[in-house]
Amino acid sequence: MAERGHAVARLERSIRRRMDARLAAQRVLRSLPAIAQIVVAAVTAYAIATFVLGHTLPVVAVTVTIAALGLARDARPRRVLETVVGITVGIAVAAVLVQLLGQGVGQIAVILAITLIVARAVSPSAGFAIAAAVQSMLVAVLPAPEGGVFVRVVDGLVGGVVALLVTALIPRLDVLRSRGESRALFSVLDQSLTGLADALRRGDEPAADLALARSRRTQPLVDEWTQTLDSARAVAAYSPWLRRGRARLAAEAQQLAAADLVTRHVRSIARRVDILVRDRVPRPGLAGLLDETAVIVRALGASVDDPAEADRARVLGLALAGSLAPDRVPGAVTVPDQVVVVLLRSLVFDVLVAVGLDAAQARQALPPL
Repeated sequence: MAERGHAVARLERSIRRRMDARLAAQRVLRSLPAIAQIVVAAVTAYAIATFVLGHTLPVVAVTVTIAALGLARDARPRRVLETVVGITVGIAVAAVLVQLLGQGVGQIAVILAITLIVARAVSPSAGFAIAAAVQSMLVAVLPAPEGGVFVRVVDGLVGGVVALLVTALIPRLDVLRSRGESRALFSVLDQSLTGLADALRRGDEPAADLALARSRRTQPLVDEWTQTLDSARAVAAYSPWLRRGRARLAAEAQQLAAADLVTRHVRSIARRVDILVRDRVPRPGLAGLLDETAVIVRALGASVDDPAEADRARVLGLALAGSLAPDRVPGAVTVPDQVVVVLLRSLVFDVLVAVGLDAAQARQALPPL
């Protein structure tokens, strides 16, 4: 038994190491576009400050560029601009105070405190204040360059302008690739709906528990997709190279709104089904409805890449809508059964609106209760 336990432990450690290596490789691959953008921007800012303006050791120009761009996927020009403004405020405040107070331990404390106070007054963002404080310390601690401390203000402006230009002219290659979040979300929704159908078909409580757990994983996916899409649309509106992607991003925004509604409905249905199957009674009628719903949601997920899928979702949704009345579902005799049917009506209604019907048409497709 002891040997077997050691073997299992070794296997677990081996699997964990392989997973850690895989996750590390994925992190690196996802960050490569941001790394390339930061390297180009930092080198450009350094070159401008050194060879064009003649500044020696333009540390601030480089650090401002790196801090403004960052590795986060949120590469919106507004976020970059806010960071640049925060950094520039910190540099300017520190330069004025160094000119007035000089450099030293006591002066560092005063400069840092005043910079944080000014930054908090200027912006509610905590990141804004920290960026300003970090750059102010570079001005306060490093020896003044030739030309005085205000040379670093110019370096900060150079770094900020370069960061903004690079955001527009050399956008990250993944800025229009928000489809990964879309596919991940619709995959989980599909798994949840098919799992709920299986649970109802067999009266299987563990299967319902698993489907409910899957449905609860959807909100972080919606949030991540929202952030990625917002960033992509902001950069596409700002960059001249991404004009062709704007229409697709607008269509994806509509799909995201529909997916958010569907996600909320699926979670509500999953909670109801999880309670319903505790009596272990098979419900093939309700299971069939959820199987059809899964197919419709799958088509909705594919509709941005293939417009024909939107038509397919509309046809399937209209066909299913006609069955969504408690008296038309075999075996749906109890009130909890009928609640699931009513929840499915709301889901199908929102899908029909998302694929082109107006609210009146979608409502008319549903039979009266």
